[in-house]
Amino acid sequence: MTDPIKTPVERYAFASFACTAASAATNPVDVTKTRMQLEGELALQRGHLSDTVHSRYYKGIVRGMITIVSDEGVRGLWKGLIPSMLREAVYSGIRIGAYEPMKVFLGATDPSNTPVYKKLTAGALSGGIGSSVAVPMDVIRVRLQAQGKLQPGQTHRYRGFWHAFTDIAKKEGFTGMYRGTTPTVQRAMVVTATQVTTYDHTKHTILNHGWMDEGPKLHILSSMIAGFMVAVTSSPVDVIKTRVMNQPIAGIPRDQRMYKNSLDCLIKLLKSEGWFGLYKGFIPNWMRLGPHTIISFFLFEYLRKVAGIRPV
Repeated sequence: MTDPIKTPVERYAFASFACTAASAATNPVDVTKTRMQLEGELALQRGHLSDTVHSRYYKGIVRGMITIVSDEGVRGLWKGLIPSMLREAVYSGIRIGAYEPMKVFLGATDPSNTPVYKKLTAGALSGGIGSSVAVPMDVIRVRLQAQGKLQPGQTHRYRGFWHAFTDIAKKEGFTGMYRGTTPTVQRAMVVTATQVTTYDHTKHTILNHGWMDEGPKLHILSSMIAGFMVAVTSSPVDVIKTRVMNQPIAGIPRDQRMYKNSLDCLIKLLKSEGWFGLYKGFIPNWMRLGPHTIISFFLFEYLRKVAGIRPV
């Protein structure tokens, strides 16, 4: 098998393709998750959790998806698909493609016996770098996915991908395109450090103990575990990222905006919605990240095998 460190083009290309395919497949769940995270934003809910849950418009992942289809048609589940795929092509191509070289840079030369802290560090660094490049696509994705059912007399904030891109650039400038960079990079570091490290460590622990052989079954099992772990660790920062990115800022003075920054969003969210607010949309987040992780790593490993590159 070829050393993956010496085949950077293929590695980055395979990571981009695998994660873009996974993103396309899970977009309906992603749209539902975004709606659930934004619902009841900063409502005075503390102490009234039961009432809040029962009055939700998007009542869970399945009923939420049915509601979106009922209100907006099937196309509603595919809002933000173009920026989502563009984001994955760049962001995940870097975060997964750079993971192994980053491990080697940190002194890890044996894939089967690499200390966990080096894996976590490599994942966090590669995730942060990839995310910082793809923030504009993430901003557009969130805002398009957030556009739900229109009330009488209302019009959509954006007509589509290109309108969103030009409108944000014109009205909000460079800072608007990079709205929410801090929580986005933080989330990416948490996601990649958890996801790739869990997959890598789970897989090699099983191989080292001889419980399973290298192959699709092992890849799927390792991905399932990684998908659950990344949903648990990333959900709070994902909620904050979504809200900071989605808030309107054009023509609104800084001191009158809903959130000044990610820390301000966290404090306001906890005061208004409690700890429960940090895990809004957890189930759809898990249902997105689980399949997304499985598809991504399954395709990534398969393409590496076809190209004669050794497994992760």
